[in-house]
Amino acid sequence: MSNLKTSDFDYELPNELIAQTPLKDRASSRLLMLDKNNGSLKDEVFRNITHYLKSGDCLVLNQTKVIPARIYALKEDTGANVEILLLKRLNDNDFECLVKPGKKLRKGARLNFFDEAKAEIIDVLENGNRIVSLKYEGILEEVLDKIGTMPLPPYITEKLEDKSRYQTVYASISGSAAAPTAGLHFTNELLDEITAMGVTIAKVDLKVGLGTFRPVKVDNIDEHIMHSEEYSITKETADIINKCKENGGRIISVGTTSLRSLESNADENGILSEFKGETDIFIYPGYKFKVVDALITNFHLPKSTLMMLVSALAGRDNIMKAYSYAIENKYRFFSFGDAMFIF
Repeated sequence: MSNLKTSDFDYELPNELIAQTPLKDRASSRLLMLDKNNGSLKDEVFRNITHYLKSGDCLVLNQTKVIPARIYALKEDTGANVEILLLKRLNDNDFECLVKPGKKLRKGARLNFFDEAKAEIIDVLENGNRIVSLKYEGILEEVLDKIGTMPLPPYITEKLEDKSRYQTVYASISGSAAAPTAGLHFTNELLDEITAMGVTIAKVDLKVGLGTFRPVKVDNIDEHIMHSEEYSITKETADIINKCKENGGRIISVGTTSLRSLESNADENGILSEFKGETDIFIYPGYKFKVVDALITNFHLPKSTLMMLVSALAGRDNIMKAYSYAIENKYRFFSFGDAMFIF
């Protein structure tokens, strides 16, 4: 049991610091360097992260790809406008979804996604989510590209002109309802530069769910029930990371989703193995890290599980000090915002 309260991870953020649009050049974001050992801070530009990496390090990326999961439809019997957000694919046709307005979408309700697809609500879950059976012709990804929009978080109110900017340049395995945003700062050129330095790249796949953004609603953090997400680690990835650890290299996680995948999979000695399944790991101060040495991450929502995770890695006092500094120096926050390197 910890004595920590959710309020211990709260802070005040001026609205104007919530980044509404991505920068034209991904790698031109600001980068706040945080030394977890002494709490020292330094301002940098993201592309200069190469100055802080060295041969023998391993950079771990989450290669998940966001699907255009927000779909607007018409209720077949009334023509009413409804909104569906695909959260999790259960099989070829069925998805767990959030729906609006919920009262109108009971079991049996039929929906038309214009001429491209139809759907039926086949179950209502205890948490209010729906199981939706989607009927379409052709390839799902192509259909969603036509009828769906990117599921931007609610704090982003401006329209995204280019869908690709809510994807990492290395996104390759579809299925996420949100982007692993720490990776949005990398360009292909920067990754080429990093590998040329002798840094190894390893990739995991964690399907990011919307639970990532939800604030913790209980005061005592021990009572929080963590959302679960699907993830997979290949044998190749496990071997790369295990070898790096064995040779004394640093494991640098790009984003909290990569970190959660690694820490979920590792045994007591920090050894990884091939795996495909789910994780509901909840990391907060007091947690002993088994694999990850350093973390590249964005700035997180107040009172969120991700604030607790970064506090576990860097120390709560160091994180709160870093966030105060970032606010004072007008860093850009959240999904399209600036980054932090905890090393």
